[in-house]
Amino acid sequence: MAAFAPGCRELWLEVGFGGGEHALAQIAAHPDAALIACEVFANGICSLLSRLVPEGAEATGALPGNLRLWPDDARILLRLLPDACLDRLFLLFPDPWPKARHAKRRFVHPALLPLIARVMKPGAEWRIATDDPTSQDWVAAVMADQTPFAPAAPSTIRPEGWPATRYEAKALQAGRRPQYWSFRRLADTP
Repeated sequence: MAAFAPGCRELWLEVGFGGGEHALAQIAAHPDAALIACEVFANGICSLLSRLVPEGAEATGALPGNLRLWPDDARILLRLLPDACLDRLFLLFPDPWPKARHAKRRFVHPALLPLIARVMKPGAEWRIATDDPTSQDWVAAVMADQTPFAPAAPSTIRPEGWPATRYEAKALQAGRRPQYWSFRRLADTP
């Protein structure tokens, strides 16, 4: 937490922040939460930064004290984080990787769950949202067959406290029905 402003009491991680609207809404609404926002695509990073740094001030502009960017694969960051450090994890409208041969690229994956569970505190929340039917089925199947997180049924209504994203807006406009999950990290049993 030393990398963040004093007063940050929780550490959150957003994987694939897209244009950054969700990350920015979260840090504004929760100044006591430190957020690491991960995005590998330059367009997304530029979109978020353009909302924070005035034109012409790119060399001197600073990020809010409760926001840090990780411009690389989130799996690398997960391996670097200490045990039980995250209070909340966001995975909102990720690329669906709909083909079976792409399944290994999905962030919700049986092989990645132990790593995700390791960095999350007992009771920490993992929020997942997707509008893609293949992804919805995949999340339901993978999360039904795991033990680090409490089972959770999806909702078709965005829960209160989940800022909207442009991907969600596009899905709704196209007639796709997003599903939203909130999984809680269980305490490890001896």
